[in-house]
Amino acid sequence: MRKMHFAAALAVGMLFGAGGALAYDGTKCKAPGNCWEPKPGFPDKVEGSKYDPKHDPKEIAKQQASIQGMEERNKKRVENFKKTGKWEYDVSKIAQ
Repeated sequence: MRKMHFAAALAVGMLFGAGGALAYDGTKCKAPGNCWEPKPGFPDKVEGSKYDPKHDPKEIAKQQASIQGMEERNKKRVENFKKTGKWEYDVSKIAQ
């Protein structure tokens, strides 16, 4: 029984000891904790390259309109809660 415990403890110790060696991915750290480097072929500057996402202003405007609508609905819900003391998620059920 002791031999099994010893073998298990030895195996766990070897796993933890090898963990550091297995985790190394070939990066060259500029400073401790600053180990990011681009993959080969990836440009240093993304802007203007084929990796540039080129966000469409129309799509960004859609998101802003969606957020404004959400804020208006939440405002109606809060006003209704202050008046009635009951929270109503469905804004269409709130009396204007």
